[in-house]
Amino acid sequence: MTLKALYEHTNCDECPIRHRAVCAHCEKDELEELESIKYYRSFEAGQTIIWSGDPMHFVGSVVSGIASLTQTMEDGRTQMVGLLLPSDFVGRPGRETAAYDVIATTDLVMCCFRKKPFEDLMANTPHIAHRLLQMTLDELDAAREWMLVLGRKTAREKIASLLSIIARRDASIHRKGMSGQIVFDLPLTREAMADYLGLTLETVSRQISALKKDQVILLEGKRHVTIPDMGRLMEEAGDDTDGGFLV
Repeated sequence: MTLKALYEHTNCDECPIRHRAVCAHCEKDELEELESIKYYRSFEAGQTIIWSGDPMHFVGSVVSGIASLTQTMEDGRTQMVGLLLPSDFVGRPGRETAAYDVIATTDLVMCCFRKKPFEDLMANTPHIAHRLLQMTLDELDAAREWMLVLGRKTAREKIASLLSIIARRDASIHRKGMSGQIVFDLPLTREAMADYLGLTLETVSRQISALKKDQVILLEGKRHVTIPDMGRLMEEAGDDTDGGFLV
């Protein structure tokens, strides 16, 4: 069974992101209403999910994979301004068009809701409206924190920050603790990391190698990452172990 087919046969109770998604606090009858307006879509790495300025006919949550939010300037230059990780919400109820290009960085599956029925449901379902507000405020906090990462942190701190974000999100999605070793597959290429962090590819590769040499991280190939001590990685990121964002 393909990934797309798998999720087409998954109900909300079995969803791997249910505990973090916009429907996290919904009651059974509310989930049934969501079921009636939802559908799944899959995208290949590099495929555009929505172009900036295009009408948004759906909203939804990333179930698996990663997407980028990209802004294009008038002269054609582009800047990656955000990442969408599993459980992140795509689209804005009440807004007719997309604010950014949304592009699948990896193969991606989305749980989508038809926009108008979702807006109607949100107006009458406090659990959904409240959860979406929580997620929006978390996203605002994350954007403010990321300004610090891009504006003030060194290249080494930027790489460590991004690794800690992905590690903590992976642990949260899979309901794993943060003590002991943390193991995950890095979903971004080094080219994508460089683009997002405003670094060169050579700098990213050099800093990852340095973190590996200092045993802050262990690497199997280019993608399989082990973090022996999360506290040490957080120190390398310039954060304390209780802080952070995009968890």
